[in-house]
This record gives sequence, structure tokens and C-alpha cells, in this order.
Amino acid sequence: MVYRCINAWRGNRRSVRRARPVFLALALMLFAAGPVSACSLSLVLAMDGSASVDAREHALQLNGLADALRDPEVIAAIEAVGGIWVTSFEWSGRYQQLQQLGWKHLSDRASATEAAEILRRSPRGFTEFPTALGYALGHAAVQLQKAPQACARKVVDVAGDGINNDGFGPQSAYKAFDFSGVTVNGLVISGPDAPPVRYYSSNVIRGPGAFIELAASYDDYAQAMKRKLLREIFGNGYAARR
Repeated sequence: MVYRCINAWRGNRRSVRRARPVFLALALMLFAAGPVSACSLSLVLAMDGSASVDAREHALQLNGLADALRDPEVIAAIEAVGGIWVTSFEWSGRYQQLQQLGWKHLSDRASATEAAEILRRSPRGFTEFPTALGYALGHAAVQLQKAPQACARKVVDVAGDGINNDGFGPQSAYKAFDFSGVTVNGLVISGPDAPPVRYYSSNVIRGPGAFIELAASYDDYAQAMKRKLLREIFGNGYAARR
């Protein structure tokens, strides 16, 4: 099962890579007349800060996310859809969630760069707590309720390198919190042990067009996040369903 998930991901990644220039060109043509008035996307980014993540890996995540937001292709995608709302937090144990970036509207290079620099300066909140994925998802749902604008799509982007091992799990979170109309995607980070692709496939991702992006290691985090952001910004027309 794990191998099928990974092979499916690899196929999707190759398809997305080949199709990316076409979708970018079509999107830019579609919105060339000017930005759309409606909000297309509210995006909650949830970054793993549990005890399994060392200082170097934490820095690679934080700077990788910042680099992805500043990437020219990502900025072009943001401009093409008329801007998006983004917030980000670090998560680990049951009650350990630290906001890194408050809700911010990204519409161009300047706003994306500002958000990236805020993220780079964000301190690490926790180092010794386990992996409470259910609580992280519950926190993400609460943050979505606080979005400054009602957007056409609501997405939670949760990154991690392990399975839930503290408190209630993702399925309980989905029952306890309002996830109606919300897509939850996963960024699974590989390592010495088998990546938890099966767990994320069965327990974490959900909603319209939900998918998993796999980072081969923490060093691949920035590129994996870029791929993920492009799929999330353009929505189901860009991201293949799993």
C-alpha cells in the first residue's frame, strides 16, 4: 500500500511538473484583465515543531517555506488568482501551537516578501513535545474561522515527519471541529524510517482535491513546499485527485 501511494505521488509529481508552465500561462491569460474581486483561497500552514525535528530541520522548514513564498512561480500564481489569505503556525504537543504569521493577504511580490521575512524571524516555540496531529488540526480549524474574508476555497496545509502519538487523532478532530468545505493536504517529510505516507493517506488528508506532497528529506522541503503551494493556489484544476 505504501509503495502504491509513493508511486502514485511520483506520477502526480511528474504530471504536475510537465503541466506547470501550461497552467501558469493559462492562469495569467485568464486574469490578465485585472485581479478578481472575490477571495479565491484562505490557507492555513501548519509546520511540525515536535521533538523529532532538530534545530537544523526546523530552520530548513522555516526558511523553506519563506523561500517557497518568494519563488517567482508562486508569486505569479498568487497574482494570477488575485491574491490569497495565508496564516502559519508551528505545532507539536496537545497545547503547543505557536503562531508564526498572522492572517496576511498576499497579492504581489512585496506582500509575499514581507510574509517570508516575518516567517524567517519567527522563533521556535517548543523542542520537547510529541506529535499531536489531532490537536494541530483542531487549531487549524479555529484559525480558518478567524480568516478576515470568506474565500471560495479553504485549505489546511499540514507538514510532518511522523504519525500522531499524543492525544486524539485526526479523525476525532474532524468530528469535533468544523471542517465542512475544507481541504486538508499533507506534506510528508521522509527520513531514515519509512515515511508515514499510509498514515497521512488514511487519516490526515481529506476534502475536495486533497493530496500528499512528499519531501525526500528536510533539504527538499523548500521545493516540496513550492510544488504544494502551486497546486493549492490553483486548486482542483491544477492538482490531480488522489
